[in-house]
Amino acid sequence: MRNAYRILYEGAVGEITEKKSRFIATFRPVKTEEEAAAFIDELRKKYWDASHNCYAWIIGKNGEEKRSSDDGEPSQTAGKPMLDVLERENIVNICVVVTRYFGGTLLGTGGLVRAYSSAVKEGLNACTVLTIEPAKKVSILTDYNGIGKIQYILGQLDMKTLESNYTDRVELIVLVPDEKLGKLNAEITEATSGKAVMTELFEVYYSILNKEVILFEE
Repeated sequence: MRNAYRILYEGAVGEITEKKSRFIATFRPVKTEEEAAAFIDELRKKYWDASHNCYAWIIGKNGEEKRSSDDGEPSQTAGKPMLDVLERENIVNICVVVTRYFGGTLLGTGGLVRAYSSAVKEGLNACTVLTIEPAKKVSILTDYNGIGKIQYILGQLDMKTLESNYTDRVELIVLVPDEKLGKLNAEITEATSGKAVMTELFEVYYSILNKEVILFEE
């Protein structure tokens, strides 16, 4: 069974200050460990004069790969708390680097955990996170008498028509969420007395951003 999952779609930067220490959280979407490593290296070069560049990343639809680093901070006070925030939000294909400029005052282990976690949360608020859901591209072939009924059903079920082809018949290419496939088939069959033909084309994942469909084909 295919399940929905959440990804980082567009990264951003968030910053907090704690006892004069600056914590800058920078996010980027990543799909491989190599992409994550390149991003971390890029940030280390950009913030070469920082006290620490700690990181956390999660990759894979089910979060199969994950890693974090304290980068010289006391053990378990930076990378792990950062990773914990990402895991609680159930976001994958994400990498965050939190850059710290030391402000002269020690924060203690509890203070560090709170600061790194807060920086990640602040940055996430500025990011674009999408829920990716399983669906199928479906072809619906009908005569002109059935098109109005089918379009009404699609509207009622809030389904997106991706393409429309008008010849001697009408073919609609529709994005159908997995859980609505059976209901759509039953309603179209009933409305057109079985004259319309519905054919599953292939599986995709999709999301909606600003009312626009974004497809993630497998």
